[in-house]
Amino acid sequence: MTATTTSVCTSASTAVYPSFSSYVRARGPVLQRTARSLTSNPCDAEDLLQTALTKTYLAWERIEDHRALDGYVRRALVNTRTSQWRKRKVDEFPYDELPEREAAPSADPAEQQALRDAMWRAVLRLPVRQRAMVVLRYYEDLTEVQTAELLGVSVGTVKSAVSRALGKLREDPELSCAA
Repeated sequence: MTATTTSVCTSASTAVYPSFSSYVRARGPVLQRTARSLTSNPCDAEDLLQTALTKTYLAWERIEDHRALDGYVRRALVNTRTSQWRKRKVDEFPYDELPEREAAPSADPAEQQALRDAMWRAVLRLPVRQRAMVVLRYYEDLTEVQTAELLGVSVGTVKSAVSRALGKLREDPELSCAA
């Protein structure tokens, strides 16, 4: 008994439109990068590009200006990706009762207070001007513009002083031991 195999698509190796084949060979890598930018992984990008190229191939005779093929294929990529996104399956299962949430391990309040105290001591060690800007920005939650107006300095001064102050806080030995 001999097994015979037949090709499912006998015309796969011979394209009806040779210009389509040459277009895909020439522009394939660029179109692949475009498809990759629309998806989360390379395999999905390949599938997306194949689908868009199939749509382009089916419309090949209707495309009047072949100089605008990249735009046509890009539009097919975006439309196909949008359709996939809209059709994505979301598994939802209704329940009579909601499941209990797992309790997240809470931090020790004493450790949190010790860290707050260490942070405040480190802030107090900053020069007066930097301390004022850090307190206004992060403790009082003011914007850079509001802080600059309140202190009568430029926004750039606030940005640079706060940046230097945060650098000093990152290097503070007491805070590095507390973290």
